[in-house]
Parts: sequence; C-alpha cells; structure tokens
Amino acid sequence: MAVSRREFVLGVAAAAVSTKMIAQKTQTCPFRLAVINDEIGTDFERSCHIAAHDFGLSWIEIRTLWGKSLTDASADQVAEAKKILAKYNLKVTDLASPLFKTDLPGAPSSKSGTPHDTFHSDVPYKEQDELLEKLIDLSKTFGTDRIRCFDFWRLQDQKPWRAEINRKLIEASEKCAKHDLILLLENEMACNTGSGPEAAALLAAIPNKNFMLNWDLGNSGTFPGDVPYPNDYEKLPKHRIGHVHCKNVKRTPGGKTEFQWQPVDVGLVDWVGQFKALKRDGYHYAVSLETHWRGGPGDTPDAIAESSTRISMKGLKDCLGKAGISC
Repeated sequence: MAVSRREFVLGVAAAAVSTKMIAQKTQTCPFRLAVINDEIGTDFERSCHIAAHDFGLSWIEIRTLWGKSLTDASADQVAEAKKILAKYNLKVTDLASPLFKTDLPGAPSSKSGTPHDTFHSDVPYKEQDELLEKLIDLSKTFGTDRIRCFDFWRLQDQKPWRAEINRKLIEASEKCAKHDLILLLENEMACNTGSGPEAAALLAAIPNKNFMLNWDLGNSGTFPGDVPYPNDYEKLPKHRIGHVHCKNVKRTPGGKTEFQWQPVDVGLVDWVGQFKALKRDGYHYAVSLETHWRGGPGDTPDAIAESSTRISMKGLKDCLGKAGISC
C-alpha cells in the first residue's frame, strides 16, 4: 500500500517524539540500573536479552560466563561475551569478582569451618595477585573501571589480623589506581566486613580514594539488630559508596537458617527510603539487582532463577516508583 508524503512525515515525527521520550526517561534515572547476569541464569546471551529487552536496562554486572567464574572463562568465551554485550547495547557496571574471598594465611579457621564461594570460584591466597592481574586486563576488555573484592573469609576474632587484611586491600587498591580503576569492597556476612558499621570502620581505616564500598543492604541485614537504612547508611561516607547491590532479607531466628532472602520489595530493608537518600545525596553509580531469592516458579534451576529475578526486578522498580524515581 502506498504511503502518502503526509503520512510519512507524521510517521517520522511520531518516531522522533517516541525517541525523545525514551531519551528523557533514561536521563531522569539518576542511577545505572543493572542486574548481575547469572542471577537471571547461566546462559549469558539469554541474560543479556532479558536485561535489555524485558527489563529495559542499559547496564549489566558480570559475575560468571556460562557457569564459569569470569576469570576462568576462555578467551573465546570472553570474545563471545563482548559480541553479545554489543548486540544488546549493554555496558558493564563492574566485574563482580571473588577477589580475596579466600582464607587469610596463618589465621585460624572459624568455628563453622571455611565457607566456599557459591559462584564457581575458589582461588587460594597464593593465586590472588595473579587473579587481580587477570581482573585488571578483563576490566579493560569489558570497558569498566570497577572491580569488586572482599576481605577474606570471616574470622572468629579478626582484631589480631585486621592490619594484615587492610595491608592487602591497600596494596590491591594501589595496584588498581595505576590503571585508573576503582576497587569495590562488598560488605559480605561470610567475610570480615559484613555489616554496615564494619564497612564504615574499614573505609575510615583505608582512605585511598579509589577504594570504595559496594554497599549491600541485604547482607548487612543478616546481622541481628542491624538496620541497614537509615541507621547503617547514616554512618557511611556517601562519597565512598561506589556500587549498590539490591536484595532483601528477613531474619528467621531459631529456624534452619538465621535469615532468608526475599524479593527486593519484601523484607526488612527499606528500599524506598534508601533510594530517596541515594538520589538526595547525589549517588549516580550502579544500583544492581542481586536478588539471591529463589522463590519463583520453574522446573529447572535456571527457570527458577529467571522467574525469581523477574519478580524481584518488578519489586525493585516498584520501590523506585514509590521513591519518585523513574528508571
């Protein structure tokens, strides 16, 4: 069917208005809204497709590639991942690495024994320097300036070992600084900096400007009596927060475990208040979904992960909306 000049002009105008509206909506989001790829599933391309097309995201956080830790992926897998990211116009917020998620040499094991990384990477201490070098190279490959780390498996009494832990973190941050990279320490309950107050103390002890916090309110909320927002957040130096993980949690004292993960909009974390505060305080880095919750329907682990992450992303966006933020 022939299209008149008037219809053509109106169509072009409508497309321009639509493009402008999309651009305006993107510009109103103060954060780099993202999701960790393997929270959706092990198939990297499907995760990227869902992130871009179903969630409407421009950013993604990489932790594993096709079931392998990012640093264990082959050169061909890394190259394929780059092509997939370009295909879906996705940028990488950071490398969600397991750096320093290992035992500290000489330190006694905790009473509960040594944990294991659940995301396919258990790297011994002697290989951590090599791991960091790999991550620095991969950060350049994926065009991100941020690498996540931890501060060793949690000790029963970390005080005698805190100086050595901090020394290693400072050494790593200085190495990253030479490449204009940010080292993000995630507060993780299985490691020596788990709660919000512990994160505040660590940032005070390590003043390096490129050493920042991956603020995880859900992890902090696993500690009895902890109030991630507003109590913990108020203690944190706002300019040292360089990444935020979104998940929620409820405590279950006396149960099989002391806590259970929840969708972002369910649980003890006040995400509406936290989002308002982040916007108020000028935070503009990533807000990345790391739901961990696996309560969605499905008959395979990947199907459950995908449905659960879809439910949690909806909850996250609902919280953003209640905070008056459009993303």
